[in-house]
Amino acid sequence: MAPSAMADVTPMQLPVHSKYSNKVNASVLHGPRDLRLEVRNIAEPGTGELQIAVKSTGICGSDVSYYKKFANGDLCACAPLSLGHESSGMVVAIGPQVSGFRVGDRVALEVGIPCGQCGICRKGRYNLCKKMRFRSSAKSVPHFQGTLQERINHPAVWCHKLPDHVSFEAAALLEPLSVAIHAVNRASPTPGSTALVLGAGTVGLLTAAMARQSGCTSVTITDVDAGRVDYAIKKGFATHGFVVPRPLHTSSSSSSIFTTSSGSSTPLEPGAMTPASIFFSSVHDQLESAKSLAADVLSLTKPPLGMQSEDEDEGVDVTFECTGKEVCMHTGLYATRPGGKIIMVGMGTPIQTLPMSAAHLREVDILGIFRYANTYGTGIRLLSVQGYGGAGFTLPSLDDMVTHRFKGLGAAKRAFELASRTVDDDGNLVLKVVIEA
Repeated sequence: MAPSAMADVTPMQLPVHSKYSNKVNASVLHGPRDLRLEVRNIAEPGTGELQIAVKSTGICGSDVSYYKKFANGDLCACAPLSLGHESSGMVVAIGPQVSGFRVGDRVALEVGIPCGQCGICRKGRYNLCKKMRFRSSAKSVPHFQGTLQERINHPAVWCHKLPDHVSFEAAALLEPLSVAIHAVNRASPTPGSTALVLGAGTVGLLTAAMARQSGCTSVTITDVDAGRVDYAIKKGFATHGFVVPRPLHTSSSSSSIFTTSSGSSTPLEPGAMTPASIFFSSVHDQLESAKSLAADVLSLTKPPLGMQSEDEDEGVDVTFECTGKEVCMHTGLYATRPGGKIIMVGMGTPIQTLPMSAAHLREVDILGIFRYANTYGTGIRLLSVQGYGGAGFTLPSLDDMVTHRFKGLGAAKRAFELASRTVDDDGNLVLKVVIEA
């Protein structure tokens, strides 16, 4: 009799039911700034799922947008929504057909769930899946509830086990770190490259750090907030910093010039400015300001006179635009050398007027990124070696990026209010706000 093929198969572990009740507290957004603490039912984890007690959740810029406007860009919530997607926690129950996990395992949560079956998923670019359901996003209906709940059931395949020495807070920041890893993967800088990062928020800082990790010898970071730029340099995220004068970040919207208090038209005086001429004059002024700013930023890393080459083109090899602001895209295009790349990381103004000839005629590649794919393993390996020395650049502490902590879901409203600011009441830098269990 032939040996059984089942003899070499690891037996599937039996489900482990939760010792907790079937009720959980949840922070639920019902409208702009209408955040309520509610009790929800939670079932036992289903097939392929783990039940996770959420221990730490970072507040993201998109969470703040939903909190303030009940919308994020073009995505408007149409039902109550729990926010939160930067999270880590502990396994408290195990559903059927799950192997490799035990109760008590510490995990980071990858909260985007693709279909896994479509062509784009099979190519490994599952972040672009049309059927993606992402926690705390209003894109899918019914909305996929976020992680600001005491416990959630989550597919085991999207739970990533953590080394014991990695904190829950650092593990929660694996989510924005994944955005940075994906951005640098798309840029593919070669060792010795130069980089510019526009925006020194959490993602900008981590993108700068990953650019250094990839071998960029010069990484300049810019922001309107001097405290964030100082932090970036002091903690080693970037090699150079530039504080942008705030007037350059005024709104680029010119919609108001097209409206008048009367519906009638009157003959124009000779030499009078039309709405169209005002618009093009405004765009021209913005582009000239962006060129000037780009030159100022590049002057920080210009080689000494004796080492400058007339044949060398000015500009950085890679620019990471992490603000989503139109004026920053202008600056980035002018600051990137011919043949370089600009990576669109930040999501902000959906329709922008750009000097496309600055890219077209100089073969500057414009690449977009959307969230991340296949990055959590890399992020965990990077966190695993923190504090152990070794050759080359070491990722700065993610724990240190957490500037403010709030205990319990009942404090969520105060946490969101603070997360929308750059300094607290005492004048201290606000960088990453975390809600702890």
